[in-house]
Amino acid sequence: MDETYDILEIMNSLPHRYPFLLVDRILELEKGKTIKALKNVTINEPFFQGHFPVEPIMPGVLILEAMAQAGGVLGLKSTSKEKGQMLMYFMGVDKVKFRKPVLPGDQLILDVEILRQRKTTFRMKGFASVNNKIAAEAELLATLGYKK
Repeated sequence: MDETYDILEIMNSLPHRYPFLLVDRILELEKGKTIKALKNVTINEPFFQGHFPVEPIMPGVLILEAMAQAGGVLGLKSTSKEKGQMLMYFMGVDKVKFRKPVLPGDQLILDVEILRQRKTTFRMKGFASVNNKIAAEAELLATLGYKK
């Protein structure tokens, strides 16, 4: 990785903001290939108030969203298009599997790789893991588009 990817750079890449920004740090990035990102899961997350108050578990759809956001950074950093003018739009998800719950205090590691790219459309494979154990996996489809 030849650049730094702290929270400010992530916010430069993604339009998401609290409470919906679900990537805290980029640990590794190989443009056009892979990304490894980190989400610190804390009890202060607003979704834990209702999911579930007695036994807090990160909702599966938000784990998928975190994977998609990591993939969005990868796609945006991998393109030669004009930076700052593009957004990555999530188009679909396939082959989703949830394997273990993600709990407050966990560090969710998001590994996403580009399987195929055609022009501005990406098919990616994502894994979300905690303590080297896969919590969820999915194939993601996304496309680049210009900001309005």
